[in-house]
Amino acid sequence: MQKLPIGIQTFQRLREGNYIYIDKTKEAYELIESGTVFYFLSRPRRFGKSLFLSTLGSIFEAQKELFEGLYIYDKYDWSQKYPVIKISFAGDLRSGNALKQRIFNVLKDNQKRLGVECSITKDFSGCMEELIKLSYEKYNQQVVVLIDEYDKAILDNLDQMEVAYENREIIKSLYTILKECEPYLKFAFLTGVSKFSKASIFSGLNMLQDISLNPKYGNICGYTQNDIETTILSHLQGVDLEKLKVWYNGYNFLKDPLYNPFDILLFIENNFFYKNYWFATGTPTFLIKLIEQQNYFLPKLSNLIIGDEILESFDIDNIDLEVILYQAGYLTIKSQEIDEDDDILYHLKLPNKEVKNALNTFIIQFLYKDKTQQRKALSKALRAKDLEAFKNALTTIFASIPYNNYTNNSIQEYEGFYASVVYVYLQSLGLDIIGEDVTNKGRIDLTIKLNNLIYILEFKVGSDDALEQIKAKNYVQKYLQENKEIYLVGINFSKEDKNISKFEWEQIKSLTKL
Repeated sequence: MQKLPIGIQTFQRLREGNYIYIDKTKEAYELIESGTVFYFLSRPRRFGKSLFLSTLGSIFEAQKELFEGLYIYDKYDWSQKYPVIKISFAGDLRSGNALKQRIFNVLKDNQKRLGVECSITKDFSGCMEELIKLSYEKYNQQVVVLIDEYDKAILDNLDQMEVAYENREIIKSLYTILKECEPYLKFAFLTGVSKFSKASIFSGLNMLQDISLNPKYGNICGYTQNDIETTILSHLQGVDLEKLKVWYNGYNFLKDPLYNPFDILLFIENNFFYKNYWFATGTPTFLIKLIEQQNYFLPKLSNLIIGDEILESFDIDNIDLEVILYQAGYLTIKSQEIDEDDDILYHLKLPNKEVKNALNTFIIQFLYKDKTQQRKALSKALRAKDLEAFKNALTTIFASIPYNNYTNNSIQEYEGFYASVVYVYLQSLGLDIIGEDVTNKGRIDLTIKLNNLIYILEFKVGSDDALEQIKAKNYVQKYLQENKEIYLVGINFSKEDKNISKFEWEQIKSLTKL
């Protein structure tokens, strides 16, 4: 049985060590043969970007023996060998000096491996240009440049913006060299988590082809369901594959639903214990601070639609929370559509149970200072159709939110605040929830779907009758044909007490008419 490649990002080591490898050489071959020089790929962390770069490196270095049995083996011209410059921005980059030192160290490593020596030692951009030209001259071949985590020096410093700005200018000067060295380059591939606008990072590199949302390369990283049921199946004996799918599948880059490889490998290594493996590798504190600063209406995350232009650009001069959540992997694509104006729209969603549970639990702990398990009472009450217990659990939750959450703002006066709290608590349980659920008469504040149950919730601050609005707008009509029990729940909140002031509910007896 092949070994699990946990923590292994080097293609050569993986193949020589008899580790599991999901064949991505078809995508690599098509990229290489396309004739395009500059490529860019954005994927969330731990998704296999580094391994794919390493695979490209081994192809261009003509390590044919490593590819036996893979798609590319009998198709690629292995007689061609190219000098490869490999740059990775892994490590601590919490200052401009640290970034510069990292660049110089990486350039020195490449000089040693390629057997060249740069005369320029203090200007890293000049050194990069010289390295490319010297390698071209020595090997009489165009050069391949592979850059991993191109944006890490910026993203790691979004909590100290002055460093983020400094690092942006440093790496911008480095990437500009690629354009100037185009005649000497065979192929250049950059990967990262975020897609920065070309103006802010890749100035002049207008021919950079972004394949992040090209369906042809949608599976370039990650595991498909077929991979799970074939290559990896021998390691999953006895596992409920449907439950595994609910927990870890769901990422979508316009081809097949995907698993993050890190989750699957750690799940197997930890004896099939379901846990938030991927989420635990990066704490989204900065994102939670943005949610807090913007008083973001969290139910939007369950039913979010954004334009194509938003997904394709990110800049620290104008930080968009929804773009970061998508690019970082906390949101993924549910579907794509073309509207009547021929604009591309993306419907986004939380990818799977792991992210639903972990992200919302983190929000609860960070924003609402609640580290208890009292939210479990909500799920228990809803499944038991015990609305009084549901009310009591909500009352306890709102009573536990620290007073300073309301200080110096008026968020307690808005339904959105209360809806966000309820949404986050329920979403942290992995429940099927729709925020701002659209009907032909308006928007339902929150819809909860549990097996054969549907709950329609409306929130009001003050004396307006919440339950009456549900009935007046006939929100239930949307779900009458689903043959499920339906409960209408109207909840009023007091802005003075910051808790429930009125709680009414009604069961729909008939499933064919109100």
